[in-house]
Amino acid sequence: MSTDEGGSAATDVEDELHKNAKQDVIAVDPDDNETGLVNRLEAHTGHGTRHRAFTCLVFDEDGRLLLAQRAPNKRLWDTHWDGTVASHPVKGQSQEDATKQRLEEELGITPDQYSDLRITDKFEYKRYYENAGLEWEVCAVLKVTLEDTTLDPDEEEIAGLLWVDYEHLHDHPEWYRQLRLCPWFEIAMRRDFEDEHADE
Repeated sequence: MSTDEGGSAATDVEDELHKNAKQDVIAVDPDDNETGLVNRLEAHTGHGTRHRAFTCLVFDEDGRLLLAQRAPNKRLWDTHWDGTVASHPVKGQSQEDATKQRLEEELGITPDQYSDLRITDKFEYKRYYENAGLEWEVCAVLKVTLEDTTLDPDEEEIAGLLWVDYEHLHDHPEWYRQLRLCPWFEIAMRRDFEDEHADE
């Protein structure tokens, strides 16, 4: 979205609220091969553009999962609960490095608090959110276990935090329905448990 001199006041306000709307994300094919760059706002509006993303599931040493509530100023899935952070790498950035950056920016989690950050899955999905836009992503799933659970959340990104029993959440989603979980997290969690049982 541009903010030239002919832009409206409403456009200027939206740009101010969503500064990352001017960023580019990495457009990809279904196999996650790069096909170019696309403006982040354009990728999430209209019919959307398939792009690269990640979600990171943060655990403590007791196996509990940290759910993070998206801030109310988020344009998509505002106030929904994610498990735990999700975003997009930029050109030339690995999924691991992008995840480390977002963990620190959103939750104040630094690399000295963990040693096992790893990619565990990847999937494509497409979901619309009300009339505001959509996500169409090839989403990598990363996991990390915190040896030190000290958190310093950024209120511009995170509205609330909740440690939950991961298996209990998966087995009884109806008990957590009031939390309104993000769709990419629900997909990642379902696939995670399917893979776990497939190995039995």
